[in-house]
Amino acid sequence: MLDHAVHSRIPTPGTPLERQNALAVALQQDPGIKHGSRRAWHMYFIVLCACLCSTDNGFDGTVMGGINSMHQYQSYFGMTGAGLGTSLVFGIYTVWVFIHIARLQALSLTDLSQWIIDVGALCCCSLTLYMPRHRGTIPASILPDRYGRRLSMFAGNLILIIGALITGTATFRSTFIFGRFLTGVGGACAAAAAQSYLAEMAPAHDRGLYLGILNSFYYVGQISATGMMVSTGKYENDWSWRLPLFVQLIPALFNAIFIFSCPESPRWLYANGRCIEARQVLAKLHSSTGDLYSPLVDLEMEEIEDKVTVDDEGDEASQPLLNSGNSARRSSRSSSETALVPFQHRILSRVERFWDFGSLFADTPGTRYRTWMVILIGVFGQLSGNGMVTYFLPNLLVIAGITNQNTKLILNFVNSITSFLGALSGSALVDRIGRRSILIWSTAGLVVLLSTASGLLSNPSTSPARGSAGIAFIYIFMVVFSFGWTPMQSLYPSEVLPYQNRAKGLAFSNVIAQGSSCVNTFGLPLALELLNWRVILIFVFWDTFEAIILYLFMVETKGLSLEEIDETLQYRNWTEY
Repeated sequence: MLDHAVHSRIPTPGTPLERQNALAVALQQDPGIKHGSRRAWHMYFIVLCACLCSTDNGFDGTVMGGINSMHQYQSYFGMTGAGLGTSLVFGIYTVWVFIHIARLQALSLTDLSQWIIDVGALCCCSLTLYMPRHRGTIPASILPDRYGRRLSMFAGNLILIIGALITGTATFRSTFIFGRFLTGVGGACAAAAAQSYLAEMAPAHDRGLYLGILNSFYYVGQISATGMMVSTGKYENDWSWRLPLFVQLIPALFNAIFIFSCPESPRWLYANGRCIEARQVLAKLHSSTGDLYSPLVDLEMEEIEDKVTVDDEGDEASQPLLNSGNSARRSSRSSSETALVPFQHRILSRVERFWDFGSLFADTPGTRYRTWMVILIGVFGQLSGNGMVTYFLPNLLVIAGITNQNTKLILNFVNSITSFLGALSGSALVDRIGRRSILIWSTAGLVVLLSTASGLLSNPSTSPARGSAGIAFIYIFMVVFSFGWTPMQSLYPSEVLPYQNRAKGLAFSNVIAQGSSCVNTFGLPLALELLNWRVILIFVFWDTFEAIILYLFMVETKGLSLEEIDETLQYRNWTEY
């Protein structure tokens, strides 16, 4: 290991632009780990473990749509249809329905199962969000900050495994519903922790790639579910739909087994007084030499010291872990890091203050803007028309004149593969193109594609080729959506949220996403029944609105560390950056 005394000192950065320049200088002296090296493969393994939490959600969000088209599943629970007429009512009164679950015999199991997974995720993230003073016990928010990102992923996946076992063995509706509820709780808890974990582990120049891959692994779960159901759908017994439900536990089991072989987030370690360990993790995964005091590691540690804050034992506001004087901090780095270890009260001062979601809406520079962007990404990422294809592609195929069960399963499988390829392409390019550009241009592309598809599907009976062309544009629509939106749904909220609000903010992001998903689940069935192909026009106008809002409000974060982004958004003239 090189002696840290021989490294040239990088001037202490002040403004966001100076911080960005300082990072560029540090990368010239220490370019980071080379892709394909031994330590790079260690990082790839860490990314894989986190990505499996996204695979959980992809499998879970797809499996019900597939088994719903199986007559074996329908006949086992004595169902004849999808219950489109009641879905909107139960979507609006989801909480009331949950309390009165015994009265839901009139609701089809398809709608109820999809509703229960949404409510399970909502309960994980927001069960007590609207209780007095916004306090409670919310797994997706409390576990990552109190016990670490790894334990939160482990706990969420353990709950999901239990839910998958219950659902796969269910013989009664009530048992099936309860298992679906647990998979929703576990999946949301693990996914929120995985986003925080990977955002804090990844180096700035690769963060877009890794977080893009994280969300892209949603399609790995989707491909696994749809591909398996193409085969199991031919079984003339219960295993046709039970087997996919059991397979759902495999990625969760892998994560639960291996996650503790991965290091903890360096920012969480620092916030909990384990500063030497935090520096060791950064040196191992970010530095090309592994030097604890390389210019790159020094700069990252100084930025973490500036931005990571903790609560004290009283009611005073959060204070920086270290003195804000940069020169004093550098001269006494070793003694300061050692002195932090005994501060046992710094982890959580008061549970009730920890649960105050009001910090996401505080009247401080940039805070409300960050929350505004989290809301936008959560809503737009679910309501851009993608939910119409993900949940109701079979309905669109029927509009196009495709009614064969096996054909629909195969086409659903093909859609998963093409969407995954689009998501991977976007993940690979987001650090080059930039967050703002990739979202604005892809959303504009969605408007054009949906407009074309609506025209082709308006009267497909005139020509089979016309209906097929309409479905082809729906497929291209999902590729473009996956290219722009899939990487950004996990990347941008993780970047704009500061450390002290990241776990809370991502839990809140899941609340928004799941709430928006309820619109897809319960609004679209009724809309498709009443409007048929015209429902596509709704998304044409909505996506146009999305593109305008993104152009006006979205800030570019490409190439900045998490702390530099935090510094940028604290400036009143942050749009200049």
